[in-house]
Amino acid sequence: MKRRLELTVNDECLDVEIEPHRTLLEVLREELGFTGAKEGCGLGACGACTVLVDGAPVLSCLTLALEVQGKTVTTVEGLVKNGQPDPVQKAFVDHGAIQCGFCTPGSVMSAKALLEKNSNPSGQEIREALAGNLCRCTGYQKIIEAVGSLAKPR
Repeated sequence: MKRRLELTVNDECLDVEIEPHRTLLEVLREELGFTGAKEGCGLGACGACTVLVDGAPVLSCLTLALEVQGKTVTTVEGLVKNGQPDPVQKAFVDHGAIQCGFCTPGSVMSAKALLEKNSNPSGQEIREALAGNLCRCTGYQKIIEAVGSLAKPR
Protein backbone atom coordinates (compact mmCIF):
# COMPACT_ATOMS: atom_id res chain seq x y z
CA MET A 1 0.00 0.00 0.00
CA LYS A 2 1.46 3.33 -1.06
CA ARG A 3 2.10 6.12 1.42
CA ARG A 4 2.21 9.85 0.92
CA LEU A 5 5.59 11.55 1.30
CA GLU A 6 5.85 15.30 1.66
CA LEU A 7 9.31 16.82 1.56
CA THR A 8 11.28 19.72 0.19
CA VAL A 9 13.93 18.89 -2.39
CA ASN A 10 16.21 21.64 -3.61
CA ASP A 11 13.85 24.35 -2.34
CA GLU A 12 10.81 22.76 -4.02
CA CYS A 13 7.95 21.40 -1.90
CA LEU A 14 7.00 17.99 -3.25
CA ASP A 15 4.32 15.44 -2.56
CA VAL A 16 4.66 11.90 -3.88
CA GLU A 17 2.97 8.53 -3.31
CA ILE A 18 5.54 5.79 -2.68
CA GLU A 19 5.84 2.22 -1.50
CA PRO A 20 7.02 2.26 2.15
CA HIS A 21 10.10 0.13 1.38
CA ARG A 22 11.56 2.61 -1.14
CA THR A 23 14.85 4.26 -0.27
CA LEU A 24 15.44 7.97 -0.50
CA LEU A 25 17.88 7.31 -3.35
CA GLU A 26 15.25 5.37 -5.32
CA VAL A 27 12.63 8.07 -4.82
CA LEU A 28 15.00 10.90 -5.70
CA ARG A 29 16.21 9.22 -8.88
CA GLU A 30 13.21 7.24 -10.11
CA GLU A 31 10.22 9.22 -8.88
CA LEU A 32 11.51 12.79 -8.76
CA GLY A 33 14.19 12.83 -11.48
CA PHE A 34 17.11 13.97 -9.32
CA THR A 35 19.78 11.68 -10.73
CA GLY A 36 22.88 13.39 -9.31
CA ALA A 37 23.18 11.02 -6.36
CA LYS A 38 24.47 7.66 -7.56
CA GLU A 39 24.08 4.13 -6.29
CA GLY A 40 27.60 2.82 -6.02
CA CYS A 41 27.41 -0.07 -3.60
CA GLY A 42 23.87 -0.01 -2.19
CA LEU A 43 25.38 -0.84 1.19
CA GLY A 44 26.34 2.58 2.53
CA ALA A 45 30.05 1.93 2.09
CA CYS A 46 30.97 4.22 -0.83
CA GLY A 47 29.22 7.57 -0.27
CA ALA A 48 28.20 8.05 -3.93
CA CYS A 49 24.58 8.48 -2.80
CA THR A 50 25.27 11.21 -0.22
CA VAL A 51 22.68 13.98 -0.04
CA LEU A 52 21.97 16.54 2.67
CA VAL A 53 18.93 16.13 4.89
CA ASP A 54 18.31 19.25 6.94
CA GLY A 55 21.93 20.15 6.19
CA ALA A 56 23.51 16.89 7.38
CA PRO A 57 25.10 14.35 5.02
CA VAL A 58 23.02 11.18 4.70
CA LEU A 59 23.56 7.99 2.74
CA SER A 60 20.39 7.96 0.68
CA CYS A 61 20.76 4.29 -0.27
CA LEU A 62 20.30 3.33 3.39
CA THR A 63 17.61 5.86 4.25
CA LEU A 64 13.98 4.95 3.81
CA ALA A 65 12.28 7.77 1.96
CA LEU A 66 9.55 7.96 4.60
CA GLU A 67 12.22 8.87 7.17
CA VAL A 68 12.57 12.29 5.52
CA GLN A 69 8.87 13.14 5.81
CA GLY A 70 8.61 16.91 6.25
CA LYS A 71 12.37 17.44 5.97
CA THR A 72 14.54 19.37 3.54
CA VAL A 73 16.71 17.40 1.12
CA THR A 74 19.45 18.96 -0.95
CA THR A 75 20.98 17.07 -3.86
CA VAL A 76 23.98 18.08 -5.92
CA GLU A 77 21.59 19.59 -8.48
CA GLY A 78 20.27 21.92 -5.79
CA LEU A 79 23.65 23.53 -5.27
CA VAL A 80 23.51 25.27 -8.64
CA LYS A 81 21.97 28.74 -8.27
CA ASN A 82 20.98 30.92 -11.23
CA GLY A 83 22.89 28.59 -13.53
CA GLN A 84 26.10 29.04 -11.54
CA PRO A 85 27.84 26.16 -9.78
CA ASP A 86 28.28 26.28 -6.03
CA PRO A 87 31.80 27.25 -4.92
CA VAL A 88 32.37 23.64 -3.84
CA GLN A 89 31.46 22.36 -7.29
CA LYS A 90 33.67 24.99 -8.90
CA ALA A 91 36.60 24.13 -6.63
CA PHE A 92 36.32 20.45 -7.57
CA VAL A 93 36.54 21.38 -11.25
CA ASP A 94 39.29 23.95 -10.78
CA HIS A 95 41.47 21.55 -8.80
CA GLY A 96 40.96 18.53 -11.03
CA ALA A 97 39.16 16.72 -8.24
CA ILE A 98 36.90 14.90 -10.67
CA GLN A 99 37.76 12.27 -13.19
CA CYS A 100 35.08 9.71 -13.96
CA GLY A 101 32.64 11.78 -11.89
CA PHE A 102 30.79 8.88 -10.29
CA CYS A 103 31.77 9.73 -6.71
CA THR A 104 31.78 13.48 -7.27
CA PRO A 105 28.18 14.30 -6.27
CA GLY A 106 28.51 12.49 -2.95
CA SER A 107 31.94 13.97 -2.25
CA VAL A 108 30.69 17.47 -3.09
CA MET A 109 27.75 17.05 -0.72
CA SER A 110 29.97 15.82 2.12
CA ALA A 111 32.33 18.74 1.52
CA LYS A 112 29.43 21.21 1.43
CA ALA A 113 28.14 19.93 4.78
CA LEU A 114 31.61 20.22 6.31
CA LEU A 115 32.13 23.78 5.08
CA GLU A 116 28.69 24.87 6.29
CA LYS A 117 29.56 23.54 9.75
CA ASN A 118 33.24 24.55 9.79
CA SER A 119 34.37 27.31 7.43
CA ASN A 120 38.05 26.72 8.14
CA PRO A 121 38.62 22.97 8.40
CA SER A 122 42.08 21.52 8.82
CA GLY A 123 43.40 18.93 6.39
CA GLN A 124 42.62 16.25 8.98
CA GLU A 125 39.05 17.52 9.40
CA ILE A 126 38.58 17.45 5.62
CA ARG A 127 39.87 13.88 5.44
CA GLU A 128 37.56 12.82 8.28
CA ALA A 129 34.52 14.47 6.68
CA LEU A 130 35.24 12.75 3.36
CA ALA A 131 36.22 9.38 4.86
CA GLY A 132 32.92 7.81 3.80
CA ASN A 133 33.32 8.84 0.16
CA LEU A 134 35.31 6.40 -1.93
CA CYS A 135 37.01 7.48 -5.14
CA ARG A 136 38.83 5.13 -7.47
CA CYS A 137 40.28 7.78 -9.77
CA THR A 138 41.73 10.84 -8.06
CA GLY A 139 43.84 9.46 -5.25
CA TYR A 140 41.96 11.88 -2.94
CA GLN A 141 44.68 14.55 -2.79
CA LYS A 142 42.99 16.76 -5.38
CA ILE A 143 39.66 16.42 -3.55
CA ILE A 144 41.29 17.46 -0.27
CA GLU A 145 43.01 20.39 -2.02
CA ALA A 146 39.71 21.50 -3.57
CA VAL A 147 37.93 21.54 -0.23
CA GLY A 148 40.93 23.15 1.47
CA SER A 149 40.94 25.95 -1.09
CA LEU A 150 37.56 27.04 0.25
CA ALA A 151 38.68 27.27 3.88
CA LYS A 152 38.15 30.73 5.32
CA PRO A 153 40.41 31.77 8.21
CA ARG A 154 38.47 32.72 11.30
